[in-house]
Amino acid sequence: MSVSPYLPTPGYARWRQAKSTAVTAVLVVCALLVIAPLFLVIYFLLRQGYSALDVNFFTQLPKPTGVPGGGMANAIVGTVTLLAMAAAIGVPLGVMGGIYLAEYGSDRVNTWLRFAADVLNGVPSIVWGMVVYLMLVVPFKTFSAYAGGTALGLMMIPLVMRTTEEVLILVPQSYREAALALGVARWKVITVIVVRTALKGIATGVIVAMARIAGETAPLLFTALGNNFWNHNLKEPIAALPLQIFAYAISPYDDWHRQAWAGALVLMALILALNIFVRVLSRDRRHAA
Repeated sequence: MSVSPYLPTPGYARWRQAKSTAVTAVLVVCALLVIAPLFLVIYFLLRQGYSALDVNFFTQLPKPTGVPGGGMANAIVGTVTLLAMAAAIGVPLGVMGGIYLAEYGSDRVNTWLRFAADVLNGVPSIVWGMVVYLMLVVPFKTFSAYAGGTALGLMMIPLVMRTTEEVLILVPQSYREAALALGVARWKVITVIVVRTALKGIATGVIVAMARIAGETAPLLFTALGNNFWNHNLKEPIAALPLQIFAYAISPYDDWHRQAWAGALVLMALILALNIFVRVLSRDRRHAA
């Protein structure tokens, strides 16, 4: 009985299996190299900053220059305040812009709007800070929480807009047609049916945008400036974790260096928590589909 020329010989089969194993090993090594920096960053943050994490770090204000101790309570509250102000600006404008791109407008106009949003997504954060500096800081002659929140909010808009558009496009067209056939107004179809169907995806995009701006320092240097005390007026400078970390990291005091590592650890934990929340939302959305 002759062997068919189309059937692989045992030696050829072993050779193909060896190549498959080698390629798989290379891909595994590449994947490990990709995630290795993340684990290295987390390791160094835990090693350098964990010793400074105590009750005082989360409840006390920074001590005067050269005095050991104190904490970053004002910076933590300031970061949350700035993120809330940024969300108040970036979320409504970004979501409405995404709805316009997905549901209204001509192809030519939408093409230019998408191009502009993609360009704005690539603009360096320091440029946003300089623009808001000229818009709000120079005319009012003061750094403020309003200026910092505005800079971060403007950075959110293009990312939220593009994410919202992509999620709305995924909603089946039959949903719109069925509602319109029943005589439902178009604006109600969009707000009650389309947006509600894509709500988890929109929320995911918003959280991703907030995670992106949470660690920005450059725009806050031009707008919020920083503050070693509690902020009781949003028209005044406000503290933020990125600013406090920057100030402590360039100082000549070892205790401040230790607290800078602790602040970076807290900021990293905040960003990781936001990303984990995004993963949970995305998983639920996929399971629902």
